[in-house]
Amino acid sequence: MKISFPTQKEIHEAYRTGEEAVQEMFAAVRDQFVQLSLQVQQLNELVQKLQDQVNKTSSDGLKKPITKSLRKSGERPNGGQPGHPGNTLKQVEKPDKTQVHKVHICQKCQSSLDEIEGIDIEKRQVFEIPPLHIEVTEHQSIIKKCPHCGTINRGQFPCEVTQPIQYGANVKAHAVYLNNHHYIPFERTVQFFEDVFGHRISEGVVIESGNKVEEQVRPSNEVVKQKLIESEVVNFDESGLRVKKKNQWLHVASTPELTYYQVHSKRGCEAMNAIDILPQFNGIAVHDHWKPYFKYTNCDHSLCNAHHLRELTFIEESYEQNWAKDMGVLLREINKEVKQVRVEADHLEANKLKELEIRYDKIIEEGKERQ
Repeated sequence: MKISFPTQKEIHEAYRTGEEAVQEMFAAVRDQFVQLSLQVQQLNELVQKLQDQVNKTSSDGLKKPITKSLRKSGERPNGGQPGHPGNTLKQVEKPDKTQVHKVHICQKCQSSLDEIEGIDIEKRQVFEIPPLHIEVTEHQSIIKKCPHCGTINRGQFPCEVTQPIQYGANVKAHAVYLNNHHYIPFERTVQFFEDVFGHRISEGVVIESGNKVEEQVRPSNEVVKQKLIESEVVNFDESGLRVKKKNQWLHVASTPELTYYQVHSKRGCEAMNAIDILPQFNGIAVHDHWKPYFKYTNCDHSLCNAHHLRELTFIEESYEQNWAKDMGVLLREINKEVKQVRVEADHLEANKLKELEIRYDKIIEEGKERQ
């Protein structure tokens, strides 16, 4: 909106006309400022909304900002954690190889020590990876002709040896392990084989090996899927990824013991129905309170506190609301209390639970007052 200010001539004319004309002129200018103020307010709200979308760290696709760690300073020190088994390097009783370093001459008087028996042995062990290379095994089937009946007989190849030339199971297993478990792209997996093993496989071998393993693990995946459907509590989430240069979604359903992944072109209910875990699930679904999850009414819903903490951090930093910080502190404290109690019991004591509920309700009321 462009403000139209009166000219010097118009102001002078209004002044000559009288007080009523001056008031009308200023009223017109005032109305323009009111309209402009409303437009500025609307633009500020739009900018804040867009800024909120940029700042939030939810799983809404591929173009995500760098996430801020929810771990507080000093919460977990660097290095091995208490109770975690260490991997300190220790000498073994039976090494694979032994190299003996003899002493031939006395370092002081230069006398020969070749015929002198040692009085002790000092041992040092080096843990090393030997040079790696692709080992080629040739299988030969001996062909014999029976002198009695003339039948041609051949020695039997191992059942896994089916082609004149092929890769063995370990080569294929390494290709699948690198590509699927460690998410190393095809080209880099091929490069790894050439650099480490001195033999360059093709990308087709990596793809074919992965497809074969997919067939082999499909029955196990179906068992995992059914176990998740029957579980009491399951975590659900989805995250954007690229498949053949196109945006896709990686859907995950998991418990501490089980995990099921499936890629789908959609993020919402169309994909969830196709995966067919949530439509059959009757337990407690833990998720990031994205709306499509709530369309499944056959199960109960529990909202993920990790996402709550991110939202609270966002509110605290973007709007300077202290109640959000207090709620974050309380949620972390509750989590700590539950972990300590879980060793011996499956619930908090009633008085402790009541204390935490009172603090929770108080913070919620403080938040409502700030709206």
